Amino acid sequence: MTERFLCHFTFFSYTGGYWSSPDDQRKQFHADFIESLHGAAPRFDLYQVFPARGDTDFLLWCSQPVDQPGDSLRFFDCLGKTLNANRRWVQPGLTLWGYTGPSSYARGKSAQAIDPMAAERKPYLIVYPFTKTAEWYRMGRDTRQGMMNEHIRIGHQYPNITQLLLYSTGLQDQEFVVIYETDDLAQFSDLVMELRSSEARRFTDRDTPVFTGFYHTPAETLGLSV
Repeated sequence: MTERFLCHFTFFSYTGGYWSSPDDQRKQFHADFIESLHGAAPRFDLYQVFPARGDTDFLLWCSQPVDQPGDSLRFFDCLGKTLNANRRWVQPGLTLWGYTGPSSYARGKSAQAIDPMAAERKPYLIVYPFTKTAEWYRMGRDTRQGMMNEHIRIGHQYPNITQLLLYSTGLQDQEFVVIYETDDLAQFSDLVMELRSSEARRFTDRDTPVFTGFYHTPAETLGLSV
């Protein structure tokens, strides 16, 4: 059986109380927040977002293996308590989450698949919600497979760009959460331009908002705001 993971993204803005606090209090919050996250999920990363977007300062990516139905409940309970204890300093905004699973259109595990528990991360992370149109699901399986084969072929032309697809149908407003990692943002934009010209693009209902994150260690990410 393929191991399944729950991946959760929280997008944060610093509060007015944070910005009005002395530097030593901010630094203490950084240390306490990072320490608390170690107990919230077995794997987490913090990414700088501002100034790539003006509505988010940083994002938190948590990954949790889920072997039993109760694992999700325990994850949300623990993460919720951790984040609620820090609302004086940071305000959570949008959350995106879902479960990993086998692809419906590709056989086996791709060499370009992101490991949610990997010890190393690429410099750039792109995250966005994704929903297909109703017409997509009304087409036959073979028709959809043909269009996805084109989509996969284009992606293979960019071997240094890796991807993770989360399934969230019925759990959030979107059907999927799409995550990319790359060493080169300009090259990633080239990939997206090619994908926009593919046949499958006509059946995209929603693929915004898009968040670009910049990888640093947790301490470095929070330290940017002192």
